[in-house]
Amino acid sequence: MGVKKKIPQRQCVGCHEMKNKKDLIRILKTEDEGIVIDTTGKKNGRGAYVCPNTDCLEKAVRQKGLERSFKMAVDNNVYEQLKKELMEIEAR
Repeated sequence: MGVKKKIPQRQCVGCHEMKNKKDLIRILKTEDEGIVIDTTGKKNGRGAYVCPNTDCLEKAVRQKGLERSFKMAVDNNVYEQLKKELMEIEAR
């Protein structure tokens, strides 16, 4: 009998679906850098998760999902930067 390993689940701030942590992209609020995409998933800071497509990011922008997660106002240029980085990730 093998031991079944538990897979961590996280909720997307755009579509609000529970998915495997590894299938989502972590957006991180740090004290130093501000709001960035955490590709390693191991940086320190408050994290929010979004599906790796632009539709979920757009839903998160409309519904203010990141602002609720981070408990602060998020500037529009931060969203533009996240969209650019997300498009680069989708292209891979």
